[in-house]
Amino acid sequence: MDISQLLTAMTPEVYLRILTAVETGKWLDGSVLTPQLRDSAMQAVMLYQSRHNINADHMTVAAGGEIKFKSKAELKRDFAVNSSATTCNADTAISDNDIARFEHDQL
Repeated sequence: MDISQLLTAMTPEVYLRILTAVETGKWLDGSVLTPQLRDSAMQAVMLYQSRHNINADHMTVAAGGEIKFKSKAELKRDFAVNSSATTCNADTAISDNDIARFEHDQL
Protein backbone atom coordinates (compact mmCIF):
# COMPACT_ATOMS: atom_id res chain seq x y z
CA MET A 1 0.00 0.00 0.00
CA ASP A 2 1.44 3.36 -0.94
CA ILE A 3 1.16 6.58 1.08
CA SER A 4 -1.76 8.08 -0.82
CA GLN A 5 -3.81 4.88 -0.45
CA LEU A 6 -3.00 4.77 3.27
CA LEU A 7 -4.09 8.36 3.82
CA THR A 8 -7.24 7.92 1.74
CA ALA A 9 -8.22 4.83 3.71
CA MET A 10 -7.46 6.35 7.14
CA THR A 11 -10.57 7.83 8.75
CA PRO A 12 -10.40 10.30 11.65
CA GLU A 13 -11.46 7.49 14.00
CA VAL A 14 -8.63 5.24 12.81
CA TYR A 15 -6.20 8.15 13.14
CA LEU A 16 -7.26 8.74 16.76
CA ARG A 17 -6.86 5.04 17.59
CA ILE A 18 -3.39 4.95 16.06
CA LEU A 19 -2.47 8.22 17.80
CA THR A 20 -3.55 6.81 21.16
CA ALA A 21 -1.56 3.65 20.50
CA VAL A 22 1.56 5.68 19.66
CA GLU A 23 1.14 7.86 22.76
CA THR A 24 0.54 4.98 25.18
CA GLY A 25 2.45 2.16 23.50
CA LYS A 26 -0.68 -0.03 23.63
CA TRP A 27 -3.74 -0.65 21.50
CA LEU A 28 -7.15 0.00 23.04
CA ASP A 29 -7.47 -3.72 23.86
CA GLY A 30 -4.27 -3.51 25.95
CA SER A 31 -1.91 -5.35 23.62
CA VAL A 32 1.56 -3.79 23.45
CA LEU A 33 2.99 -2.31 20.25
CA THR A 34 6.33 -3.70 19.13
CA PRO A 35 9.02 -1.08 18.50
CA GLN A 36 8.72 -1.64 14.74
CA LEU A 37 4.93 -1.30 14.80
CA ARG A 38 5.16 1.80 16.98
CA ASP A 39 7.58 3.40 14.50
CA SER A 40 5.28 2.59 11.57
CA ALA A 41 2.24 3.88 13.46
CA MET A 42 4.09 7.09 14.34
CA GLN A 43 4.94 7.62 10.67
CA ALA A 44 1.29 7.09 9.74
CA VAL A 45 0.20 9.63 12.37
CA MET A 46 2.69 12.20 11.10
CA LEU A 47 1.61 11.64 7.49
CA TYR A 48 -2.06 12.02 8.42
CA GLN A 49 -1.31 15.20 10.36
CA SER A 50 0.67 16.61 7.44
CA ARG A 51 -2.44 16.36 5.26
CA HIS A 52 -5.28 17.06 7.71
CA ASN A 53 -3.97 18.98 10.74
CA ILE A 54 -5.15 22.49 9.86
CA ASN A 55 -5.37 23.84 13.45
CA ALA A 56 -2.13 22.31 14.68
CA ASP A 57 -1.23 22.23 18.36
CA HIS A 58 2.21 23.10 19.63
CA MET A 59 4.85 20.55 18.57
CA THR A 60 2.60 18.65 16.15
CA VAL A 61 2.90 18.25 12.41
CA ALA A 62 0.78 20.87 10.68
CA ALA A 63 -0.85 20.62 7.27
CA GLY A 64 1.95 20.93 4.76
CA GLY A 65 4.35 18.82 6.80
CA GLU A 66 5.94 21.52 8.95
CA ILE A 67 6.19 21.11 12.73
CA LYS A 68 4.08 23.76 14.48
CA PHE A 69 5.94 25.77 17.10
CA LYS A 70 3.87 28.26 19.04
CA SER A 71 5.38 31.32 20.65
CA LYS A 72 5.17 31.85 24.39
CA ALA A 73 2.49 34.50 23.82
CA GLU A 74 0.40 32.11 21.69
CA LEU A 75 0.65 29.38 24.33
CA LYS A 76 -0.34 31.78 27.11
CA ARG A 77 -3.31 32.95 25.05
CA ASP A 78 -4.39 29.36 24.34
CA PHE A 79 -4.12 28.34 27.98
CA ALA A 80 -5.92 31.49 29.15
CA VAL A 81 -8.85 30.70 26.85
CA ASN A 82 -8.95 27.07 28.03
CA SER A 83 -8.67 27.88 31.73
CA SER A 84 -11.32 30.62 31.61
CA ALA A 85 -13.77 28.11 30.13
CA THR A 86 -13.30 25.68 33.05
CA THR A 87 -16.08 25.89 35.62
CA CYS A 88 -16.95 24.24 38.94
CA ASN A 89 -20.62 25.02 38.86
CA ALA A 90 -22.58 26.62 36.09
CA ASP A 91 -22.24 29.98 37.92
CA THR A 92 -18.69 29.89 39.27
CA ALA A 93 -15.57 30.13 37.12
CA ILE A 94 -12.30 28.72 38.47
CA SER A 95 -9.41 31.14 38.84
CA ASP A 96 -5.74 30.20 39.12
CA ASN A 97 -5.84 30.72 42.90
CA ASP A 98 -8.89 28.53 43.64
CA ILE A 99 -8.56 25.28 45.55
CA ALA A 100 -11.00 22.42 45.08
CA ARG A 101 -12.92 21.98 48.34
CA PHE A 102 -15.27 19.11 49.12
CA GLU A 103 -17.59 18.34 51.98
CA HIS A 104 -17.13 14.99 53.69
CA ASP A 105 -20.36 13.59 52.21
CA GLN A 106 -19.19 14.50 48.68
CA LEU A 107 -16.21 12.14 48.82
